[in-house]
Amino acid sequence: MDNSFIWPHKDLLDVTQLTVEETTYLLDLAEQFHEVNTRPVKKVPTLRGKGVVLFFAEDSTRTKTSFDMAGKRLSADTFSLGKSGSSMNKGESLKDTALTLEAMNPDVIVIRHRSSGAAQFLAERLNCAIVNAGDGWHAHPTQALLDLFSLRRYWKGDLGGKSLLIMGDIAHSRVARSNVHMLTKMGVNVRLWAPRTLLPAGVARWPVTVYGDLNEALTDVDGVMCLRLQRERMAAGLMPDISEYASIFCLNRKMMERAKPGAPVMHPGPINRGTDIAADLADSVESLILAQVNAGVAIRMAVLLALCTRTGLSEE
Repeated sequence: MDNSFIWPHKDLLDVTQLTVEETTYLLDLAEQFHEVNTRPVKKVPTLRGKGVVLFFAEDSTRTKTSFDMAGKRLSADTFSLGKSGSSMNKGESLKDTALTLEAMNPDVIVIRHRSSGAAQFLAERLNCAIVNAGDGWHAHPTQALLDLFSLRRYWKGDLGGKSLLIMGDIAHSRVARSNVHMLTKMGVNVRLWAPRTLLPAGVARWPVTVYGDLNEALTDVDGVMCLRLQRERMAAGLMPDISEYASIFCLNRKMMERAKPGAPVMHPGPINRGTDIAADLADSVESLILAQVNAGVAIRMAVLLALCTRTGLSEE
């Protein structure tokens, strides 16, 4: 790790702002923290005295918990706030809630919000660092980073020329959007498949290959990422029969026979077993689902460190 590397960004809002060099820096930094997370004592004093606010106005298990754990393992103080526990439930605006939080002098605010652009809205108005932990259908940068980290480890660093199929509800997925940008930037050939009603508008302009036939999309692919059906975001009529969808499109071992031998399967969670992915495949040796969760802590440690110090890994 080059400790002279200076992190240039105040905020992390979208993977589109990252260069290949910056992305590689975060991945390499996360490798160091991945090793820290295997120690009997998993805490380092790197961010002692720093304050991280977890402002989650949307439900979350994996992302919120891993940011909380990442901050604590760096010895930062973390403070959790949800919409139900904030004055937003009393009609206060996002801007005023955020200004109130900044008046308490946090170093980082990690925000998840149902509105696309919420993280950028705060970043333009607040002096502290802002991390986008998911905004509407727009972006989820740390999820894309941890997915890339998991694939880089599985493929032993060989990303160039590999192919990954992202399948399922792409229209409503911020994870799909961020992964398309992240993976293609790093040399991965991305394939997409979804029922026509679950493909986003403008997908023909994305740097991907869109398949109409799922069997063709799976043929000789190096890896597969399933997405859950986000029924809470769907308009009526987009997916009238969940059981029919599952019977035809739920990823299973038989379908994976078309992929290259040993191709990993991924899912950003939460998993709907039997709808997005078969239970036995989710629990198989090819599954990276728990590895993704594990990677989330290391990646978020790297992001918090980069934003808090902008100077690289300090000595323990």
